[in-house]
Amino acid sequence: MKSNALLTICTAISITFSGAALAQTASVGAIKIENAYTRATVPGQQVAGGFMKIENKGATDQLLSASSPAAGEVQLHEMAMDGNVMKMRQVKDIAVPAGGAVELKPGGLHLMFMNIKAPLAAGETVPVKLKFAKAGEVEVKMPVNAMGQHGGAMKH
Repeated sequence: MKSNALLTICTAISITFSGAALAQTASVGAIKIENAYTRATVPGQQVAGGFMKIENKGATDQLLSASSPAAGEVQLHEMAMDGNVMKMRQVKDIAVPAGGAVELKPGGLHLMFMNIKAPLAAGETVPVKLKFAKAGEVEVKMPVNAMGQHGGAMKH
C-alpha cells in the first residue's frame, strides 16, 4: 500500500516538473513573460495558437505585434461570445495593465501563427519576437507542447 502512495506522489511531482520545463520565461523593461507555449501541429495545419502570461510591474503598456520565422504572419487574436456563438477576431493590440497582468490562453486572447512554414513538433521551440509600445521588443522561445497538453489542439 505504501509503495502505491509513494508512486502516486512521485508521478505527481514528475508531472509538475515536466510541465514547468515546457514553458518559457523572458523579460523586457517592466514586462515579464511567463509560461509561454504553443502546441504541436499536424502536417498541412496552417495555424496554431500561442499562449502566455504577461506581467507588468510598470505603467500601462500594449503588446503591439508578434513575429516568428516559423510562420508567415503572427496576429493578435481574441475569442469572444457574439450572441450564442464564440467568434475569433484579430485585434490591433493587447492592453497590459499597470501593475497587473494579462493572460493569453485558449478561448481568450492569444497569438495566432498563420501560414506555418513546417509542422510544429512537440519538444521543439519556436522563437517569437514580441513588440510592446513602451517596454520594446523581447524574444521568447516558445516550447512546442504535445497536442493534448494545456487543453488540446485549437480549432479554427
